[in-house]
Amino acid sequence: MNRFGSMVYIQPMNQFDVSKHPHRRWNPLSEEWILVSPHRALRPWKGSVERTVPSERPRHDPKCYLCPGNNRAGGVVNPYYEGTYVFDNDFSALLPDGLEENAAESCCGLVREKAERGLCRVVCFSPRHDLTLAEMSEADIRRVINVWCDQYEDLATRPFINAVTIFENKGEMMGCSNPHPHGQIWATESIPMQLAREICSQGKYFEQYARPMLLDYLHWELKQDVRILFRNDHFAALVPHWAIWPFETLILPMFPVSRITDLSPEQRNSWANIMRQLLIRYDNLFEISFPYSMGLHQIPADGQEYDGFQFHQHFYPPLLRSASIRKFLVGYEMLGEPQRDITAESAAERLRSLPGKHYRT
Repeated sequence: MNRFGSMVYIQPMNQFDVSKHPHRRWNPLSEEWILVSPHRALRPWKGSVERTVPSERPRHDPKCYLCPGNNRAGGVVNPYYEGTYVFDNDFSALLPDGLEENAAESCCGLVREKAERGLCRVVCFSPRHDLTLAEMSEADIRRVINVWCDQYEDLATRPFINAVTIFENKGEMMGCSNPHPHGQIWATESIPMQLAREICSQGKYFEQYARPMLLDYLHWELKQDVRILFRNDHFAALVPHWAIWPFETLILPMFPVSRITDLSPEQRNSWANIMRQLLIRYDNLFEISFPYSMGLHQIPADGQEYDGFQFHQHFYPPLLRSASIRKFLVGYEMLGEPQRDITAESAAERLRSLPGKHYRT
């Protein structure tokens, strides 16, 4: 009691605190656990320090194989495009030609092989070599979204295509071989494993609760208002509770929708707006052109029904403490389970507090 006779509650020193103590978090999409170790954020760093890439680039690079009017590998000449430009990848990871004997199995099914058909395309976001999505206008991002939708519609009509994966690897750190603003689309005969896993988890949730899992989760996050970065009329951006990468984010529509081609013009506008807000904050975090891998998850193009599946957009950035220190998935992450140091809540607070005007403006 205090001197006024009232009971005083003293928090035990060993009471669990997610901002301080090691703990595990559940990823309902992948149905995996992740280890969170917030106390490790204080450790000194003597590991790898990445080389920072200069952000100044010319509007047009005569040596860039993606710039308008330049030669690509194999002798193809790019047109003098003024907006977006799409072409079949000159070094495609997949080919559309099928084989008659396309599967083999041995050793009681432990060894399996199966031919895979597909198409790979490159999407140049802008003719300007010196821009990224973060520095493009909202209207220009909206045009990129239109191209993504058009490409999905086109590829989904191919009889041997069952899934369309739209993604972007930005920056040398993510293995990008050309800084010209571009992404890729891989259309495959099989449904990729990550998408198949998310189809399964969302389907099981819908079967149990008759509601989309990611919509339930988003409504809960909006009430908590801890990991939400920003929202508009139709979309929200957040750091998911189960994030693995230090500044991993998720963009979610606030209404049921399973594929991007079902978005209305107004909803596409909202998506462009929320994407631009997020990408500007990314660049402002360390005042660099922020690297990441980004991808869209939507239902397969196989004509099947996938009850409860909600379209969403993943961003996986590798940077940890600064522009030159990155997160590695090694050791325990490869042999045990993923682990992170800074909590999702602290990452959200840092991103949310950044200005909405790009630092280079």
